[in-house]
Amino acid sequence: LMRPLQGCRGRGVVVGTVTLCLAAGWALQTPGGVSLVVPQSNINATVAQNILLSVEYSCRGVATIEWKHVSSWGTTSIVEWKSGNYVNISTAYKDRVTTFENGSIQLLNVGMRDAGYYFVTVTEEYGTNAYGTIIVNVYEIIYEDLHFVAVLFAFLAAVSAILICFMWLCNKSLHLFQKKTHKLTASTTEEIELETIEC
Repeated sequence: LMRPLQGCRGRGVVVGTVTLCLAAGWALQTPGGVSLVVPQSNINATVAQNILLSVEYSCRGVATIEWKHVSSWGTTSIVEWKSGNYVNISTAYKDRVTTFENGSIQLLNVGMRDAGYYFVTVTEEYGTNAYGTIIVNVYEIIYEDLHFVAVLFAFLAAVSAILICFMWLCNKSLHLFQKKTHKLTASTTEEIELETIEC
């Protein structure tokens, strides 16, 4: 009785192992699963700069990529596309967005309203999702303010130089006028003296 039981037990282990291997092979061949990598989750930019929101996804099936922007101004859908197919860019971002096959997008000519959170969702055709977030900070360009101050300073310096030249000319004219007046007074005094002597 013992020998047949051992044979059944051995066969059960072999059948279980074969079943497990077949199940594992079937699971590996079944499409599904998506992964997403966000290399830089925080981006600092200045006004009018172009920025790249870089991601890298991989999946076995066809994926749909969607980008959204969330800020104090609200939530805006930027772009959605299916790999190798259509690209649907929202009207607010027309002519400002470039899409890439790896799921990345480039924003052109960013402004202060472009600061905030950018959410990317990669959905595989079999329903698996992967999510990523990038924070974008946008700063005003400081050198433009300095440029304005420099231009204003140069303008004020030029006006000051013109006023100084005008005051110098006025002063010279006043001195010439005083010399002529002094000569006239001296000649008048001499004439009076001469008349007095003649009398």
